[in-house]
Amino acid sequence: AAAAAAAAQAPPEAFQAGQAAPFSSAAPHRRYLLYDVNPPEGFNLRRDVYIRIASLIKTLLKSEAWVLVLPPWGHLYHWQSPDIHQVRIPWLEFFDVPSLNKNIPVIEYEEFLAESGGPFIEQIYVLQNYAEGWKEGTWEEKTDERPCIDQPTYSVDRQKYYRGWFWGYEETRGLKLTCLSVQGSASIIAPLLLNTSSRSVMLDRAENLLHDHYSGKDYWDTRRSMVFAKHLRVVGDLFRAKYLNSTDEKDRTQYNEDWEKMKVKLGTAIGGPYLGVHLRRRDFIWGHRKDVPSIQGAVKKINSLMKLHKLERVFVATDAVADEIEELKRLLPGMVRFEPSWEEVELYKDGGIAIIDQWICTHSRYFIGTSVSTFSFRIHEEREILGFDPKTTYNRFCGDEEKTCEQPTHWKIVY
Repeated sequence: AAAAAAAAQAPPEAFQAGQAAPFSSAAPHRRYLLYDVNPPEGFNLRRDVYIRIASLIKTLLKSEAWVLVLPPWGHLYHWQSPDIHQVRIPWLEFFDVPSLNKNIPVIEYEEFLAESGGPFIEQIYVLQNYAEGWKEGTWEEKTDERPCIDQPTYSVDRQKYYRGWFWGYEETRGLKLTCLSVQGSASIIAPLLLNTSSRSVMLDRAENLLHDHYSGKDYWDTRRSMVFAKHLRVVGDLFRAKYLNSTDEKDRTQYNEDWEKMKVKLGTAIGGPYLGVHLRRRDFIWGHRKDVPSIQGAVKKINSLMKLHKLERVFVATDAVADEIEELKRLLPGMVRFEPSWEEVELYKDGGIAIIDQWICTHSRYFIGTSVSTFSFRIHEEREILGFDPKTTYNRFCGDEEKTCEQPTHWKIVY
């Protein structure tokens, strides 16, 4: 009945091209959840939002058939390689989609277009905070339809459709738009979604939802299912073998393609004979953050760690500018970096290059990252999955003047 009601509301021209499509036997009778994130947010925070939305899908699936439509990648602030078309990138470029599907049902956006009968999203909810904030000591999980606090980034066209960014698919239209104040974890909006008749629902600004159970089994199941695309892992593995004398056999980092079978006791993996470093610069230094070292401060720490662990090579993943990289090369004769050619950047895109960097850092004997950087956090999780001793993983650089340099929290993997 819900689908019939939805079809009745949908504009007839929406389905003219493939009239039978929405109800053809090829399209299973299921509902679609789409989402997007605040544009400035980077690749690694977006991966975290996926985990939150996955737990919402798990909640919905207890009542109805839903599928998550994977939001195409593109136009991220950190993806600054010029001359390369980086929009409408499907997830399969970066992740192994069959692995994601073992955890929750997912489809790429173009599959949604084919299966749902056209580029129409019936209901858009723009998630926002509560205008009045929340009273100290009275945190409660709640959600309410409210007037939009900020002007939504959508415009209404002559046919009264909502037009917007839609991951670079400009032909997409929204039929209805509502602002929703939310306070709490992702699953609090499940009752609302189960109660609406719309067959496709998009949550914009989905980062406003919190985790249902941060670092619990549900969190780790989804996180483990986010297996990097094989072609990127292969590039990283070839680089390790060629420049870092690192192979899975020697390093005890054997990898099972099936994440459900990948259960390794912490302390099993030893990693390759190199130090892994993530040195975040750019916006982290523009903010004059006290917890980020100078280049000289970072080099001093790197040298002491290499000496301590008797390592001759250091692999550095960094967004540093050219002058800083030259300085690092001068001060660290053992420095190795993954420096892709233009063709490789075009092939793997900035997101793929970041994953290759993370994969190489993940396999190091000892890793040190940057304070509160999601790029470093994702490496922590990969190392946890591979079974490294936490002492070799949860480490960060200290600012030159930092007094109490608190180290990252160990979020223990749960099976």
